[in-house]
Amino acid sequence: MKARILLVDDHEVLRDGLRMKIRQQPDMEVVGEAGNGQAALERIQELSPDLVVVDVHMEDMTGIDLTRQVLRDHPRMKIVVLSAYPDSDLVSQAVQAGVCGYVLKANAGDDLIRALRTVLAGKSYFCPEVATVLMEDYRRLLSTKDCPPPSPLSEREREVLKLTAEGVRTKEIADRLHISLKTVETHRAHLMTKLGCASVVELTRYALREGIASL
Repeated sequence: MKARILLVDDHEVLRDGLRMKIRQQPDMEVVGEAGNGQAALERIQELSPDLVVVDVHMEDMTGIDLTRQVLRDHPRMKIVVLSAYPDSDLVSQAVQAGVCGYVLKANAGDDLIRALRTVLAGKSYFCPEVATVLMEDYRRLLSTKDCPPPSPLSEREREVLKLTAEGVRTKEIADRLHISLKTVETHRAHLMTKLGCASVVELTRYALREGIASL
């Protein structure tokens, strides 16, 4: 039994080329075509294809928006996206939307057939250029996770906290930092609010635990 494929692209010349390529495959057939997203939704309802090949850029909606709508109503539908270039944001959005494959139009020949076979077999397929983008995004994500979270305190707040935890009196803190007594008290009040501390003792414990001060 041949796999039933719907082609969605607003360029008829491209659809013609894809149709001819797919027709050469003994186990695939193009059962329909659409030139925009709305027509594609209607054709999907009418034809119930096994797989939809969709251009990522169309006049009435993007291929990603179409993917979201299709998978909302047909969660088992398989969708392969065609794009002119491996834009990181588009690739990320497409993956999140639920596409099974992503192929560049420049490779929309043998590479597309390879993608169709892979996706119809229940796997995902991303052409080498797109796979590289996905890997770079994944590396950035891992790098971000490894970075320590930013400190919730300003440099001045850390100075006030350190001296407070070390038992320095308010007047001496003001003299050392060249600020007024009221400013020291204001910083200390902000520290208690930010850190959820109710007393100087709790502020001291926080500073010791975080390595901001030592005794």
